[in-house]
Amino acid sequence: MSKIVKLKHFLYFGSNKKSLLMKRIIVPIDFSPKSLKGLELAIIYANKFNSDLQMVFVQGQKPGKFHIKLENQYNEALEEFEKLISKFKTKLHQDCKFSYIIKSGKIQEEVAHQAEAFDDSMIICSTNGESGFSDYIIGSNAYRIVQSTENPVITVTSEKYIGKVDKIVMPLDITKETREKVPLVAKIAKAFDSEVHIIKVTSSTNEGIHNKLKMYATQVKKYFDEKGIKYQSSLLVGDNITESTIEYAKTIDADLIAIMTEQTTTLANFLLGSYAYQMLNTSPIPVLSITPKGIYFTYGMRTTGG
Repeated sequence: MSKIVKLKHFLYFGSNKKSLLMKRIIVPIDFSPKSLKGLELAIIYANKFNSDLQMVFVQGQKPGKFHIKLENQYNEALEEFEKLISKFKTKLHQDCKFSYIIKSGKIQEEVAHQAEAFDDSMIICSTNGESGFSDYIIGSNAYRIVQSTENPVITVTSEKYIGKVDKIVMPLDITKETREKVPLVAKIAKAFDSEVHIIKVTSSTNEGIHNKLKMYATQVKKYFDEKGIKYQSSLLVGDNITESTIEYAKTIDADLIAIMTEQTTTLANFLLGSYAYQMLNTSPIPVLSITPKGIYFTYGMRTTGG
C-alpha cells in the first residue's frame, strides 16, 4: 500500500524541470506601453529567481498597419529594444542576463519555439497591446501562446499594479490534472513568501464531488505543510467557476491566479468558452497557466493514471 501512495504522490506532485525551474523568462513584446506590463512583471520574477530575461519581437509576414517595410521594421525594433535595455537594465539584478531577439512568423509559434529552446523557461506576457510594428498584436495572441507551449505562462493585463505576490489563488476541480500546478505554485509562494488560497471549485452540490475535492485539498495541504507554505482553504459553488474564482480573487486582493489549461466544464462554461480562455480574457489579476503534461504529450489521452 505504501508503494501506491508514494507513486501517486510522485505523479501529481513530482518534479518536472520544465514546470519547476525558471532560469530563463521569455517576454513577447510589441513595444506598446500596455505590452510592457509583461516586461515589468517579468523583471519582478527574474529578480526573485535569478532568471535570465529575454524579450522577443515577432515580425509578421506582412508589414504592420502603418505599412512600415519589414527591413525598416527590423531596424526600428533594434532601436526600440536598445531603449528598453537602457530603461530597465538597472531594475534587473546584475546577475540576470538581459537580452532580446527578433524573429519572423506567427507570433504564438515563434514565442513558443523560443521558450522551448530551453528546458527551464517560462513565458510572461501582457494580454493588452497594440503597435505599429505588427498588425497582429501581443494581447490578441496571449491565449494562442498559452495553447502553443508546454511551458508555464503568466499573463497580465494593464489594469493592476504588480509589485508583489502576497496572495495566490489556486482553484482545484475534480480532474486529477488539477493538482499538477501545485509544485510550481509552491515554488512561487516560497520565493515571495505568499499565502496560497486553495479554493475547491464546482458547479455541483453532489456530496461525492465535494468529498473528492476535500480529499484533493487535504493532499495539497500536506504538501504545503512539508514545504512551509502558508495557506487557506475554501469551497466555492457556482454555475460559472471562472467568475467564482475571479470574484474570490478580487475580494482578497490576490496577485496571481494559478490554473491548468484544461479543466472540467459546466454547460455554462461550454457556452461561454473554456475555463482557461475565459480566465485569460476576463481576469484583471495575473494568471499562471500550466499545461497538464499527460494531456499535452498525448493529445488528450491520460497517462498520469488514477
